[in-house]
Order: sequence, then structure tokens, then C-alpha cells
Amino acid sequence: MSEPTPRLIAHHLLLCATPSKALCCPDPAVGAASWDALKRLVRELGLEDPARPAGVVLRSKADCLRICAEGPVLLIWPDGIVYGGVTAERIGPILREHVIGGVPIEDWIVRRYRLSPAPAASG
Repeated sequence: MSEPTPRLIAHHLLLCATPSKALCCPDPAVGAASWDALKRLVRELGLEDPARPAGVVLRSKADCLRICAEGPVLLIWPDGIVYGGVTAERIGPILREHVIGGVPIEDWIVRRYRLSPAPAASG
């Protein structure tokens, strides 16, 4: 039995949009609309396509990213950039300018993390 071909992951988008304790996003309707827009646009822009040369873009709904303000918040891995106030209207520009174009939208960034590289596999 052969193993599936590994996919290159370009980005993983973690959206804290509908937390169980709404400290960052007090209006659940705004968070739900942001999540719906993210799902739709990732699909429409072909970012989930395993044949995409730049790699696939994964998306996950997170309950809490421990940034209790300015929500909905979106963490873009591996860039370590967190956007705040991520309404449905902001999803498109973030995907097009940052995820596809490689240029973060500075005015919407609320936090930056320096993510460490994965440890080398021993073998």
C-alpha cells in the first residue's frame, strides 16, 4: 500500500470567531459571518487545491487564541501575524494581499509572534 503524496502547507489560518467565552468578539453574528466568508473565499480562490504550487491553505475555527480584545482575531501561521477586527469584509483583502500576495496589511495587525522552526527529525 503506497502512502499518499504529502501536501505542502503554505499557511494555516486560525480564526477565533465564535468563542465559548466571548471576551474578544462580543457579537457572535460578526464572528460567524467572518468564518463563513473565510471558508467560502479559501475555496473560491483555490487555496485548498492540493495541486496549488505554493501549497495548500488550511483553515481552522479556534475557540480561543488568548487575545481577548479586538476580535474576531485571525492568526496566520507560519507568519505569526494576528489580525484584529476580522470582519467578513476584511477576509478577502487579507487572503489576497497577505496570504496570496505576501504583503501583510499593517493597519489591521494587533500582534506578531516569532514562531520557532520545527525540530529536525532524527533518524
